[in-house]
Parts: sequence; C-alpha cells; structure tokens
Amino acid sequence: MYDFEFKPFDEMTPEDYARVGFMSGLEVHQQLLTDQKLFCRCPAGKYQKSYNAEILRHMRPTLSELGEYDGTALMEFKTKKDIIYRIHYDTVCTYEMDDTPPFQINEQALDIAIEVGMLLDAYIVDELHIARKQYLDGSIPTGFQRTAITSVGGRIPYKDRYINIIQMSIEEDSCRETSDVGHRRVYLTDRLGMPLIETVTYPEMKTPQEVAEVNQILRRLVRSTGRVRTGVGAGREDVNVSVTGGTRVEIKGVPSIKRIPLLTYNEAMRQWNLLRMRESLANKGITPETFKANFEDVTKIIKKTHFKPIADAIQNGFKVNCVKLDGFAGYLKWQTQTDTYFSKEISDRVRVIACLTTLPNIIHSDNISETLASAEWVSLKKFMNVTADDALILVWGDDADALMGANEIIIRAREATIGIPSETRQAYPDGTNGFERILPGPERMYPDTDLPPKPITDERKKLIRSRAPEQIWIRTQKYTKLGVPDDLIEELAISRFASSFEMLVAEPFNIDPVFVATAIIQYPKRLRKRGLPIEKLTHDEFERVFKLYSSGKILKDAVLIALDMFLRNGEIDESKLPSPCTDEEINIRVGMAMKQINHITLINPEKKYEIVMGIIMDDLRGRVDGKMVSKMVSSKLNSEMSNGR
Repeated sequence: MYDFEFKPFDEMTPEDYARVGFMSGLEVHQQLLTDQKLFCRCPAGKYQKSYNAEILRHMRPTLSELGEYDGTALMEFKTKKDIIYRIHYDTVCTYEMDDTPPFQINEQALDIAIEVGMLLDAYIVDELHIARKQYLDGSIPTGFQRTAITSVGGRIPYKDRYINIIQMSIEEDSCRETSDVGHRRVYLTDRLGMPLIETVTYPEMKTPQEVAEVNQILRRLVRSTGRVRTGVGAGREDVNVSVTGGTRVEIKGVPSIKRIPLLTYNEAMRQWNLLRMRESLANKGITPETFKANFEDVTKIIKKTHFKPIADAIQNGFKVNCVKLDGFAGYLKWQTQTDTYFSKEISDRVRVIACLTTLPNIIHSDNISETLASAEWVSLKKFMNVTADDALILVWGDDADALMGANEIIIRAREATIGIPSETRQAYPDGTNGFERILPGPERMYPDTDLPPKPITDERKKLIRSRAPEQIWIRTQKYTKLGVPDDLIEELAISRFASSFEMLVAEPFNIDPVFVATAIIQYPKRLRKRGLPIEKLTHDEFERVFKLYSSGKILKDAVLIALDMFLRNGEIDESKLPSPCTDEEINIRVGMAMKQINHITLINPEKKYEIVMGIIMDDLRGRVDGKMVSKMVSSKLNSEMSNGR
C-alpha cells in the first residue's frame, strides 16, 4: 500500500499529495491589541528582558472531571522539571501566580474576538463559558490556561471553494521560554495572560502550499480590524497534518507562514515513511504482539572507551544502558524526513522525557562510525546476545535519567510497529520537526469554577457588527474595480486606513483612487525610513491633508510634505505648506532654466531634458505638477530643435 516514495519538495505535485491522502488544518493564534491582560489589570504588550524575582515551581497532573489523567500531563510529570519563572513587577500580579482569583474577562478583548468571529461569518455564542485547559509544560504558572469559545462555524473563500471554521476561542497567552536544559526550564512572564484568539479550521487544505495560503487569508482578516498586535510572536500557528493511515500530528508554534509548506511536507513525509516502516516490520513478523526489547547496564563493559561523550559520563559517575531491539537492524537508519532518520525519533524522546538534552544523547549499532571502537561493539553484542538482525542503542545519564531513557527508547520502538503516535512536534529552522510532547486529549479541559457564564447580548452583537470592517475579499473586489494597482490592493485591504481610502475616493472628494492608495500605503513607508513615528498618523490627518489637496490649496507632492510636517511638529501649519504656482510663475521658471542650460556646455547633451527638469523641480517641488512641467520642457526643447538650436 505504501509503495509511493516522496519526491524532493520542489518536485511534489497536487496529485502526489492526493495519492498519500495529505490533509491539513490550522490553529491560528493571534494576540489582541488591548491595554490590559485578559483576566487581570496588568498592562499588555510590555516586554522586558530584566526581572525582579524568580519563582520555582514543580508541576503535577490533576484528575479531569471524569476522573482521568491527560496523557500530556503524565508525560510532562515524568520529566521532573524545575520550572523557573522570571517576573517583573510592572507586568505580573498575584493573579498570574494563582494567588488571587481572576478579574472579570477583559471586555475590550471580548469585543475584538466577537468582531473577528463576525468577519468569519461564524455563529457568535449567546453565553460565554470559561474553561481551564491543563498545561504542565510550565508555560503557565497555574498549570492551566483560561479559555472560552466565542464562536462556532464560519468559513472563508479560497480558490474555487470555501475553507470551513470549526470554532474560535479567546484565551490567555503563555510565558516566553528562554531556556530548557536538563531538568531546568526557564520562562519570562511578561507575555503571560495577554489576550489572544485561536481560530481552528477543518483539515481541508490539500497541499502544503494551500495551508500557507489559507493562513495568509486568516492573518489578513484579523489585521483588517486594526485591533490585533503585529510583529514577531504576535501571530503563531499550530499546523495539524495527517496522511492516509496516519493520525493528526500538530506542529506547534510555527513562527512564520513562509515556513509552513516545507514543515508540512516533511511531516507528511515522516508519517508516510513511518507507515512504510511499520509495513516492512510487519513483513518481518514484528508486530505489537511480537515486539521484543530489553536493556542492561553496560557501564563496566565500556568503562575504558575513548568515545568522549560516554567517557565523560562514566567519569562523572553516570550509568550507560544498552537497549536491544529484536529484529530492528537497519531500521534506525530508516529515513523519516529530509536528511532525518528514525534514530532521531528516538533521540528526541530521550531528550524531552528523560531530559538528556546534551547531544548526542544516544548512539546505535546502525551507525558505528566515530563512536565506540569495533572491539567495544563486539563486546556489547556478545553481552546482549545480539544476532545480525538486532539493533543496539546506548543511552547514558544519572541512574534515573538513564533508566528513563532506556524505557523511552523501547516505548518509541514499539510504537513503530503500531503506526504514528499522536504527538505535538516543534518546528525546526531547516523545515523538519521534532518531538515536543504527547498530543493532549479532551481530559485536560474542565469548567472554571471562579468565573460565571457571561451572556453576550444581541445589543452588544449589533453594536460590534455596526463598526466591523468589510471582509477583505469584498474590499479586494471593490479596489480591483476602482483600478488600484495589484501591488497595493492586499496591503490596502488590511490597512487601518482602508475606511479613509473609501471616504476619499467617494463623493464629495472623488480623488483618484490610485493616488489615494499610493499615499496611504507607500507614504508611511517613506516616512518611516526618515525615522518618523508613523504610528501617530490617524484617519484625521489623511482627511485633512486630502481636503487641502481636493480644494486645490496644495498639489500632490505637498501631501507627503504635509504628513512629514505633522509627524515632526505634531501639527500641520498650512501657511508653511508649498502653495501651487501660478501659470505665470511656472513659465518664468521654465524660461530661466532653459536660459541657464543654454549657457552650459553639456558633456551629455542627450540628458538636457533631465537636467532642466531637475533645476525646475528642485526649486518648485511641491508647488507644481511634474507632468505639466514635463510637457512644457519637452515642448520648448522640441521647439529649439526645430529652430536648429
């Protein structure tokens, strides 16, 4: 069944992805632009590297409402991590440390979430029910995240079809991880508790490229509100991927949409190749029922090794365990992702769960080069009673970690005979991914008893709908009909000044849509390059400047000058703006420039036009229409040529 072999990324076709049954969905997280956090009154969006104190915590799982433990929580508990929180008194209060109850939900954040749900054509819930979602990785000091579904359903247009939305939730952001070495994980808490929304799609994307394109639509949609944060980390994606015979695997916290295609390609390849591996093992008679493995302490056997990682471990009093996997010879070199092999699946488990984070953390008999001496491998194989069909894996650490490492190796090898483990995986810069944790189940969710249900009234929905922007796909169609250049349409559709554009191109202004779009999108970029604080620009400034232009008090070039003046001085002094030249002034200045140039010997006479235009525009910039001056100069030069001058 799994005879298809993945081609290089650039050679895969939609038909290839259809053949392997590629399916992908998105969980898009977007921080909201609010003044305060979601369930306390600490400031939101205030990032700091410094801290005033450290808090140490250890996490332990709790039973769900049904009396069950979540698998992820149990896995995290096995790691025995010391969780360090670095806190700053400006951004954290006792609520974040679970020492005081939550405040009522941030109304500003809830309004934004409802507005985005409306843009998705979703059903807004009539009553908000806040739940707790268990997180034992330490990213939230309380061990749980407060979350609530704000809307269900909805859809966005894509190509010749729609992508359907499952739900959208509002929830607290987590801490920022700064390091994770051994049994110690460190977080900064400045981001903790900031409001964000999570939009979850159905797995309806059929190729890696489609996943990225749909994500771009969702990103642009929330940006069009002008009420979400932007910049590094403000938007993050979890991408769910599966293939035929596989299972849902979540690639967590993808920081850039551009990285999605290669990441999802590699995850689809990984699942497909693991299924091929399972099929190959089954053909050899290795199934979950027949799987065999064992391990032994081999520290004494290789205590004189020159392989530095193990030699150093033994010198420090650590133990070396050797795992024997019956019938697994050759499979540790089985390719999973691009330049990645099954041994990496095992190494990742050891790194994450046994906390053996210094690499290499394992070596194995399928790759003996530059590890142990040949005689040492011979001794190990004899001691472990290995046949030519078996594989050996060595893992080292203190007694507890080496034991945990050996057990995790066996667990992951046995999973290879079953299929694809349901996992959350982390994105690597090279487009591959690695194990992060077991995929959470429904057991980690339970009702929050600190906050009552919150009605969302029809009046509130009506008010939010009245101020919500048009959906970006409707704006795009309108702007295309108005003749706005393609390279401006996408940015204009999500611009916070889109309403300004629509006002200025309509009655009574009727200003050229191309000029208004250029001014709204391109001029702020030019002003930013001058070091000016363009975030101070508002709808009022654009309206005032374009009123001056529409009434003939200033020309096109003076629009940029006026905006520059506002950002530098905090106001626009109309008396200091360049006023349009009269026809007489223009004629005089053109005549003077022509006389001036005719008294100069030009090295490149063919550039006479450019030189004359430069002289005139340097003097009259902002006061004349460049096209009109160009026509006058061209006319005079043509006249001179006709007269033989």
